[in-house]
Amino acid sequence: MGFDHLLADRTRAMDVNVIREILKVVSQPGMVSLAGGIPAPESFPMEIMRDLTSIVIDKYASKAFQYDPTEGFGPLREALVDYLRQKGIKSTKEEILVASGSQGVLDAIGKVLISKGDLVAVEAPTYLGALQAFTPYEPHYVRLDTDDDGLDPASLEKALDRGGIKFIYLVPTFQNPTGRTITLERRRQIAAIIKKYNALLVEDDPYGSLRYRGQDIPTIQSLAPGNVVYISTLSKVFAPGLRIGFCVAPELIRKWLVIVKQGTDLHSSTFNQALAAEYIAGGFLERHLPNIINLYRPKQEAMLSALDSHMPDDFTWSRPEGGMFIWAEGPRGLDMEKLYWKAVEKKVAFVPGKYFYTDPGEGMETMRLNFTMADEKTIDWAIKTLSECIR
Repeated sequence: MGFDHLLADRTRAMDVNVIREILKVVSQPGMVSLAGGIPAPESFPMEIMRDLTSIVIDKYASKAFQYDPTEGFGPLREALVDYLRQKGIKSTKEEILVASGSQGVLDAIGKVLISKGDLVAVEAPTYLGALQAFTPYEPHYVRLDTDDDGLDPASLEKALDRGGIKFIYLVPTFQNPTGRTITLERRRQIAAIIKKYNALLVEDDPYGSLRYRGQDIPTIQSLAPGNVVYISTLSKVFAPGLRIGFCVAPELIRKWLVIVKQGTDLHSSTFNQALAAEYIAGGFLERHLPNIINLYRPKQEAMLSALDSHMPDDFTWSRPEGGMFIWAEGPRGLDMEKLYWKAVEKKVAFVPGKYFYTDPGEGMETMRLNFTMADEKTIDWAIKTLSECIR
């Protein structure tokens, strides 16, 4: 019996996550993945997990296994107040909402804010997971120009001046997919622009703690707190399988995000939140983060060095100061999706860049490269192999 006629109209706008499909190819024996933005298993603080578990059980007992408020586990939200203060974000426990990963916040934002046909402004390129969260609610995307310094503020002002933008979505620091970071001067301009137009900006910050060089840059939320929904996650600095994301949002937006979450999952895992609370409050995160930085920094340096050594002269690539990605661009006319399948035959996988654009046909000559899941020697081999496929 067929059930196609039972599907909601919105399913026409939904599709599988392309990167998740690519990762199925990556699972083949001998495949070197420069594709998924997956934290290295070595980055997980496995040596303290048993201790954290014991601390949680001893400290919270059955409370760690009970239903809990939708807004989040109290001790975790208290720990996040201090964690966010270090990023220049002033908040109270009551202003923080914990979700099942930052993806849970993105979906809730789509459900709360987007009506069919609404205009949502996004960078070109932008995070595919955000597009997948927003698209079922059938917005129209407004493309914002970017360059090596991230979003062009003039492009943002032009879009807002035309009117009708429901909200802006940005990944300002070590962006997925490009690795680019919006400069401080541009952040100040962006903050001034959204205040001028009384616009709402969603600032997604999953990678900000993964800085290998340079100085931290203030969040846009710290420059315009009344106009920004700030989203972050512990997936990159603790363990992604625990699905701990969180946000700080203006009061009205936060109220509706809570209502939406009540209908979705009531609340995120209490036990996982308790682990996260003790991970932060007990100083474990502060002590472990340098280990993650020291793990990823040489991997990124190895990839940049391999690109310098092996890639054809008509290619360019980003040089991020942190994060998990490098963005490469080839000459016009090069189809990275065709290249992808040639590279897979040679046991190297990456993500063609076209999937990160909202305009069909854009980004055909681009690709996203991830360095977290391979060692330095393997990275050099993979980039060399990829360059041979290009040639």
